[in-house]
Amino acid sequence: MTAPQACILDLDGTLVDTLGDFVAVLGRVLSDLGLPTVTRDFVEHTIGRGSEHLVRTTLAAVSAEAALFERAWALYQQHYAAVNGEHATVYPGVVEGLEALRARGLPLAVLTNKPSAPARELLKRKGLDGYFRHVYGGDDFARKKPDPLPLLKTCEALSAPPAATWMVGDSRNDAEAARAAGCPLVLVTYGYNHGEDIRAVAALQHLDRLDALQLPAG
Repeated sequence: MTAPQACILDLDGTLVDTLGDFVAVLGRVLSDLGLPTVTRDFVEHTIGRGSEHLVRTTLAAVSAEAALFERAWALYQQHYAAVNGEHATVYPGVVEGLEALRARGLPLAVLTNKPSAPARELLKRKGLDGYFRHVYGGDDFARKKPDPLPLLKTCEALSAPPAATWMVGDSRNDAEAARAAGCPLVLVTYGYNHGEDIRAVAALQHLDRLDALQLPAG
């Protein structure tokens, strides 16, 4: 295990617990559309593959017509801008972990499937924006995680080869992207992994807190 030259971190479920935001926003969207609500468990098991996927899957779960997507998507963006961060909390150990990474002089980036504007705003509202050289969202590249393209492009922006750029995430989605890109993988155990135990996914380390990350001497 060689020391990383840079680190890429996921956002939702890795740095910030945003489940409450998603539940609130989807509740407002479904109410506006006169549709039944979905459970918190459903939302927790569905998030992670991008906001468009979340909206489409939610509509299907309540037996809504697929043609409602454009209206639902517009409502989702409107409500998310209003709610963003209101029901979200930074996970314990995240600030300490980011401080430790910064102390090592590692360039850091956030790579999320959330659209870039609300991702950047969330980091700002939670006081985390100053740690990152780059913040990329699901609308910054032609494809989203688990496709490796976003990771490869982020490695380029960080001027670090994939083999020396650690990916820190919370889900199989992150794991598949990291493996396909050739990035060493670290997984946190407290996030959202579609209802599956993330410890079953092979990684360099499984962390209960970000500040438990062990970095080799470089």
